[in-house]
Amino acid sequence: MLDWGWLTSHVGAFADRTVQHVYLAAIGLLVGFLIAFALALWAVRRRRAYPPIAGLAGVVYTIPSLVLFAALVPITGISLLTAEVPLVLYTQVIFIRNIVAGFDAVPADVVEAAAGMGYTPNQRLWRVELPLAVPLIVAGLRVASVSTIGLVTITGTLGDRFGGLGFFIFEGYSRSFSTEILAGAVLSIALALAVDFLLVRAQRWLTPWTRPPAPADRLAAVETGA
Repeated sequence: MLDWGWLTSHVGAFADRTVQHVYLAAIGLLVGFLIAFALALWAVRRRRAYPPIAGLAGVVYTIPSLVLFAALVPITGISLLTAEVPLVLYTQVIFIRNIVAGFDAVPADVVEAAAGMGYTPNQRLWRVELPLAVPLIVAGLRVASVSTIGLVTITGTLGDRFGGLGFFIFEGYSRSFSTEILAGAVLSIALALAVDFLLVRAQRWLTPWTRPPAPADRLAAVETGA
């Protein structure tokens, strides 16, 4: 049975832990994306670099999270760095593969047309290739976001300062208090779903050309014979 009295008395704590959870996940995703984007661009331009980069990222991803957190504690102590390093590392395999796949999906004739129009390599990258690669990049961001939000719960092993919503899970387990465990788990799932929804909306805004035409537009096209 749920202890509704405990739940209503901890609404403020839930809000604080949710903010902390978002903060930890956002740092891991931002830093992870920047590193992965640089590595992915290198792999796209230098194809021989892709297998070792992807292979190393895949190996790191297979390391159990609890083991990695525990291994870092003697080196970096109970710190924000200890919480963030695994979060960043675990995003790499997802980000790198999706960013490379996104650039690979750009039609070669589009790139050639841009070059024929006098675009420099940097202009082709930012004005042609990157916009067309956005759908697959955002798909990777969605997977990485859900994965990272889940992994942040493991930082609860580092103590109160870096627990996020995982704090309730670990504290509830230590107290054999199922209401607290469920609260932490349900809020973590709800947060992951909310972030995924927002990213889908962001993708639609960033890539308006991928939206299906509105019924009025389709009707107009039929009437004009388009």
